[in-house]
Amino acid sequence: MTMDVLNLIGGRWVEGEGEEFADTNPARPSEVVARGRFASAREVARAITAARDAAPGWAATPHHARAEILLRAAALVDAAAEEWGAELAREEGKTLPEAVAEVRGSARILRYYASEADRDSGEVFASPRPGESVLVVRKPIGVAGLITPFNFPIAIPAWKIGPALTYGNTVVWKPSSLVPLLAYRLAWALTEAGLPDGVLNLVYGEAEAGSAIVDHPGVDAVSFTGSTAVGRAVIARCGELGKPVQTEMGGKNASVVLADADLDHAAEQVCLGAFRSTGQKCTATSRLVVATQVADELLERVADRAARLVVGDPLAPEVEMGPLVSSAARDRVAAGVRQAVGAGAKPLAGAEPLEREGWFVPPTVLDLPGTGVDFWRTELFGPVVGAVRASSTEEALGLADLSDHGLSAAVFTRDLGTALAAIDRLEVGVLHVNSESAGTFPYVPFGGAKQSGFGPKEQGRAAREFYTRTVTVYLGAPA
Repeated sequence: MTMDVLNLIGGRWVEGEGEEFADTNPARPSEVVARGRFASAREVARAITAARDAAPGWAATPHHARAEILLRAAALVDAAAEEWGAELAREEGKTLPEAVAEVRGSARILRYYASEADRDSGEVFASPRPGESVLVVRKPIGVAGLITPFNFPIAIPAWKIGPALTYGNTVVWKPSSLVPLLAYRLAWALTEAGLPDGVLNLVYGEAEAGSAIVDHPGVDAVSFTGSTAVGRAVIARCGELGKPVQTEMGGKNASVVLADADLDHAAEQVCLGAFRSTGQKCTATSRLVVATQVADELLERVADRAARLVVGDPLAPEVEMGPLVSSAARDRVAAGVRQAVGAGAKPLAGAEPLEREGWFVPPTVLDLPGTGVDFWRTELFGPVVGAVRASSTEEALGLADLSDHGLSAAVFTRDLGTALAAIDRLEVGVLHVNSESAGTFPYVPFGGAKQSGFGPKEQGRAAREFYTRTVTVYLGAPA
C-alpha cells in the first residue's frame, strides 16, 4: 500500500507546490511506501507566518489545556502503535519490534511533557528589601524551527515537538524526506487531538527548506538533529543571526571492556549497541577498546554473535537486523569498511557485501591495527564496530576519549572505582556502565560533548532551558 502524504500549513493539509518525492522500502526498493510533494519556498514562509500568528493564543492557553492535547495525541499514537510500527519498518528499515517500541516510546515522551503542567513553572527568591519577592518566570521562546533526521522518524520529532508545545511555543517542522510517512502520522495525531490551527506546521523538503527555516526572521529558535557537518553550519548561521540554537550531531561512540568485565554480558551489550537499528543511531557502538588480557576471548564472542544475527526483511519475525535506509548509506558504509581493511584492519565477521535486493550490509567486526586508521574517527552510521587493545585501564579510557565526538560511551567493569574514574575521564554527554552505549530515557537530559552537541540538552527538564526564556521579576509592595 502506498500512502499519499501532505504538508500541514496553518491547519490545512496541502499537497505542496514543489517537486514530487517517493519514499521507498529499503528492504525492497521497488516498493513505494509513500509519495508526496515538497513544500515550495512560498509555502515554507506561509507555515512560518501561520506559526507566528498562532503563537500569542497558544502561549496564553493554560498549560493544563495544552497538556490535555498532548495526552490525547499520546493515546492516539499508542492505539496505532502496531500499524505505524509496521509502516516505520517499511520506510526506515528497523525490525518490527524496534519500530513498534519506537512508536510507543514517542507516546511516552508526549505524556512526559504533558506532565510538565503539574510541575513548577518558575522560582521565588527572597529579597533583601522589605516587602519584596523576586520571581523567576518562564515564558515560551515563540516559534521553534525543528529539523529532524531519518533514523528515529517519530521518537526524535516527539522529543522536540513535545517540549516545544508544552511550554507554549508554536512549531515549524521539517522532517527528513527519507521518512515522510511517520512524520505525517505524528502530525495527524496532534491535530486530531485538538491542536489549534497554525500551532504545528509540517513542511517536507530538502536542504533548501531547512535553510529557509533557519534564516527566516519569524523563527525565534532552531533545534537540529543530524550530521556534524550540517549541524555546524546551522550553528554558524544561527550565530550570525543571533538566534538560539540546539544541535545534536554525530557520534563515534566507544565501548570499553576491561579485564574484570563479565565477558558474556559485555559481548551481548556491545552487539546490541553496534547492530540494533542497523547501527543507524547517533549513540551506536562503533569503537571497541578491549583490555589486552581478554581481547581475543571477547572479540571471538562478539564476532560469533555478529555472524549469527539474522539479516533480512525487518517485518519478518525471525529477522534481527534490517537494511540501511538508502543506497547512499549502504555504499558509504561499504566504502568505509573497504578503506579500513585496506589500511590493515582484519575482518572478524561480516565485511563482504550481501548480494540481495535492498540496502543490506552484514554486521561487521574489525580488528584494527591501531587508532591511526580513518575508521577510528569517521562516523559510518552503520552496523560496523572496530576494536583496538589496551594494556591498562588508563590507556583504555584514553583511547576511548580519542575522538572529536563525545556523545556516548560504555564501560564494562566490576570495579566501582574504575566506573567513577570513567565518569571523570571521558568527555561524553551519556555514559553507560555495564550496558550498551545506545539508549536514553525521556525524563533525563540527552546530548553530547565536543562536536556531538551544542546548546542546551534535549529531553527531561533540560529541554525547558531551550524552549523557554526567563524573566526575573522584582515584585515589591506598593508604597
